[in-house]
Amino acid sequence: MTNNPYAAPGTMPESPQSTSDAPHYVGFWARLAASIVDNLLLVAVTWPLLLLIYGFSYLEQQSVIAGPADALISWVLPAVIIITLWRRIQSTPGKLIFRARVVDADTGQPASLGRYVLRYVGYFLSAIPLGLGFIWVAFDKRKQGWHDKMANTVVVQRG
Repeated sequence: MTNNPYAAPGTMPESPQSTSDAPHYVGFWARLAASIVDNLLLVAVTWPLLLLIYGFSYLEQQSVIAGPADALISWVLPAVIIITLWRRIQSTPGKLIFRARVVDADTGQPASLGRYVLRYVGYFLSAIPLGLGFIWVAFDKRKQGWHDKMANTVVVQRG
């Protein structure tokens, strides 16, 4: 930090970034709770549709995907909903509870659609090794999971 020789006498030197401007990263427990809320809401939307189409036999089926409607409702619809919410409001209902938003890690601005898509795909990679990519949030200095690191996003508290 250098002093400005042109500053008025008695003024404080400028700091590159004051602590009040620093982002407040949302931590593991808040993000876990937000994820639970989001998943419960997704189940509330998808299960009635699946039961309407496949009946209660859907609950007893052994295959991963019961048919084309199941693939669309269980896999495509949640991706479209979540990515659309990130793109429009940088949040999901669960994250809104914690006043959190998903933004570009470099600029703090909304990320591009491509980054949000990559972040969503990163969810699956974060989950594969026993959820380690999500647990990573608890130990990372910027509270980034692997999916955040892949897409260069952070989850910050709304100002």
